[in-house]
Amino acid sequence: MSTLKTSTPVNINSHASSSIVRASVVQASTIYNDTPKTLEKAERLIVEAANKEKAELVVFPEGFIGGYPRGFRFGLAVGVHNNEGRDEFRKYHASAIHVPGPEVTKLAEIARRNNVYLVMGAIEKDGYTLYCTALFFSPDGQFLGKHRKVMPTSMERCIWGYGDGSTIPVYDTRIGKLGAAICWENKMPLFRTALYAKGIEIYCAPTADGSKVWQSSMTHIAHEGGCFVLSACQFCQRKDFPDHPDYLFTDVEDYKEDDAIVMLGGSVIISPMGEVLAGPNYESECLITADLDLGDIARAKLYFDVVGHYSKPEVFSLTVNEHPKKPVTFVSKSVKADDDSESQANNLDLKVLKLSSP
Repeated sequence: MSTLKTSTPVNINSHASSSIVRASVVQASTIYNDTPKTLEKAERLIVEAANKEKAELVVFPEGFIGGYPRGFRFGLAVGVHNNEGRDEFRKYHASAIHVPGPEVTKLAEIARRNNVYLVMGAIEKDGYTLYCTALFFSPDGQFLGKHRKVMPTSMERCIWGYGDGSTIPVYDTRIGKLGAAICWENKMPLFRTALYAKGIEIYCAPTADGSKVWQSSMTHIAHEGGCFVLSACQFCQRKDFPDHPDYLFTDVEDYKEDDAIVMLGGSVIISPMGEVLAGPNYESECLITADLDLGDIARAKLYFDVVGHYSKPEVFSLTVNEHPKKPVTFVSKSVKADDDSESQANNLDLKVLKLSSP
């Protein structure tokens, strides 16, 4: 596994102490249709990041566990349904994981053994609906929680459900306030503002976008939010995908040789000043590592604090609904009986009030 690394020196002349956090971004491919082997690969990469790179935080790409289905068609077209597409979805659903579940327990234990904070992109299944999810783990082996992608992009909406405001966390950890926006959620200004308002300092951006313009978005977010941005994208070749004649990997040319690059990588780490600390890499699977000087956050926000001194709350405001949105809510009989008793008591009080009135 190749490595890109940039170390930020500590300023020994500074009057204020700055905390340095070493972080690694993983740029690697899922092992498609084989979640156990993907977990084994994830563990190898985490061990390498922790032992060789001395990382305290390890961030994986979007959909690493379960796979980002680039080029998969699932037999979909407007008004068209077919059995081959249904069976392809069955396999994809089988690769997804329950949250919580045995794979989550395993990832928590891997984080504990390697003493790292871990942000893992995964495909979550809740019943038969799938969600694109980021999972958060602490070095003591705790599963901190998850973020479900609130807005799948384009054809993703045919295979993934929508997250809601109940899973937009920012965790206050010993290495800083940690959160995530997945892929093109990063293009949603109000979503970013919600994360800024929660004080995000280490902004993780698991993605499937390896385009050059993505780098501009990541730089802008780091500069706008006054936070570190860690963008993790898979690097995949045609040989990493299952063999299937109906896959469409690019709209530029239909190159199907084994060495064809299907997902470009471009993983990168950027400082609150908008400086690229490590990456991007478009050549291979790799670990991208940098030292994050958390003092840079205060330095950046001297001039611009988007939800602080540079906001205009008397003109602009944002309301975020954090209540979970459930399609079905069950009310138990005991609760209904209590409600009925209370209603009857209220009606009785009302009747007494009417009788006693002159």
